Amino acid sequence: MPKNILDTIQSPKDLRKIQKQKLPQLAQELRDFIINIVATKEGHLGASLGVVELTLALHYVFNTPEDLLVWDVGHQAYGHKIITGRKDIFHTNRQLRGISGFPKRDESEYDTFGVGHSSTAISAALGMAIASQFKGDFAKQHIAVIGDASIASGMAFEALNHAGVTDCNLLVILNDNAIGIDPSVGALKNYFTKVNLDVAPETDNIFEALNFDYSGPVDGHDLDILISELERLKKITGPKLLHVITKKGKGLKQAEENQVVYHAPGKFDALTGDLEPKSNDSLPPKFQDVFGITLVKLAEKNDKIIGVTPAMPTGSSLKFMMDAYPKRAFDVGIAEQHAVTFSAGLATQGFTVFCNIYSTFLQRAYDQVIHDVCLQKIPIVFCLDRAGLVGEDGATHHGIFDLAFLNCIPNAIIFAPRNEVELQNIMYTAQLGLPLPIFIRYPRGRGRIIDWEKPFQKMEIGKGEVLKEGSEIAIVSIGTIVNNALEAIYRLSETENEKVGIFDMRYLKTIDEDLLHHIFRNYKTIITLEDGTIKGGLGSSISEFGAKNIYKNRIVQLGIPDIFPEHGSIEELQDICGISSEKILSTIQSFI
Repeated sequence: MPKNILDTIQSPKDLRKIQKQKLPQLAQELRDFIINIVATKEGHLGASLGVVELTLALHYVFNTPEDLLVWDVGHQAYGHKIITGRKDIFHTNRQLRGISGFPKRDESEYDTFGVGHSSTAISAALGMAIASQFKGDFAKQHIAVIGDASIASGMAFEALNHAGVTDCNLLVILNDNAIGIDPSVGALKNYFTKVNLDVAPETDNIFEALNFDYSGPVDGHDLDILISELERLKKITGPKLLHVITKKGKGLKQAEENQVVYHAPGKFDALTGDLEPKSNDSLPPKFQDVFGITLVKLAEKNDKIIGVTPAMPTGSSLKFMMDAYPKRAFDVGIAEQHAVTFSAGLATQGFTVFCNIYSTFLQRAYDQVIHDVCLQKIPIVFCLDRAGLVGEDGATHHGIFDLAFLNCIPNAIIFAPRNEVELQNIMYTAQLGLPLPIFIRYPRGRGRIIDWEKPFQKMEIGKGEVLKEGSEIAIVSIGTIVNNALEAIYRLSETENEKVGIFDMRYLKTIDEDLLHHIFRNYKTIITLEDGTIKGGLGSSISEFGAKNIYKNRIVQLGIPDIFPEHGSIEELQDICGISSEKILSTIQSFI
């Protein structure tokens, strides 16, 4: 016999058979199940705890998967995954060859749209709704669940603007909890706060002005109210918006009280909620903290420095600057396009702007990088966090395309530090003044140098470095991935080791051609190494250089192949892609 109600549910069809008065018990079981798994396996916690009742209500009222449900971003979709047939494998969440931490179309028919980046749900659901009209299926329901931080994004407003002039069957659920990963910001957040306090005039409704049938706000943890309101809205045609108030981290005291930390807390005690104690051993810093600490140091001496981030102050460590100089640091919300052009506007007026964006999110502002920055030679300092493989967040979050998509843009400098000291030094160099924008990319996680805070040294732009000379094989790398190559050659015999040279290019653009001539003239085999896509990155640039200068050397390119790598640990993914120290060693030995 099943121990609890949750054990009886293999799909939403089973959920709909449950008596409504038993749903609060199911909500508690679902909440406990999420807490117990995430406590040991890690993952995103607070967002899914906050929408347990909403998740159950949506699948209880709507006939999913025939009715189409789209979760924006997907951090909050753990409950959805558990009740749609993935409970027994949920322990594999975010692990290599396990289920994804985000909704994914090829994983389940209930995952109607792949997500991971914010503010896409309304556009996708609107497209589905109009497609249903084309097919003559006017009874089908289309629901987009989006958070208050995500709805402030330009893309979400573009979709609302379009949907408001259609008669399609679209329901937008605004999950309002005043926080995304960090606290929500901006005028729209202030507007929602007024609505929550019941002080906004009834006629002052931004969604009704966009021609949405607005209802709410309602308590997102009251199943009776949620089900009743969803049943009512199901019968109303045209675009609708239900404003739901929830508590991120609901049901776990620490997650409710410390929502930033418990967004993705790592391992913790499922009973007490306390985080797993960290080792007392002294550890090297995270690269994001090297950025944050260095920026504050530079800002102390240079009052023209300004920091900008689109909604990731804690994750990028711009929070250090926001705490030290709150008037000179801006969290502009989930608005990458705005962040880039806002930075450009500041820079035209003589300010030195450090624009910190995760590599995967810079993709969302590509036109602004080209048109508003590089075309005009505006010298913004872009600091691209989470570059390269990021691990368990998977395909939507790997920062593997930046080298390639920036490499083809004129008027750009592209730099990847080998270690923490180089990161602080390139930031120091950039704030002294550059004629062009610079893109500094660095990985997620910790470096390798504990005592990294050295006196600043100016770096020469476009200058690579010889780490080791050899006689036959040159490994030409960029960024921290060179450490894998260094580990590999330490395992060679003394005779083999003498044959291998290692070179850190540092700059993809402007690349050090003098160093490349030296390499091509002295090494028969050149192995390029990068933690970005092989197509368009360092390997491509070196092959182009060789062809242009009519060199005949053998060139072997190591990097991310032409695939979207899935989720898994960084070490596992590097091995799959052939750039782990073990795989690099095998490649070297095959040419000796």
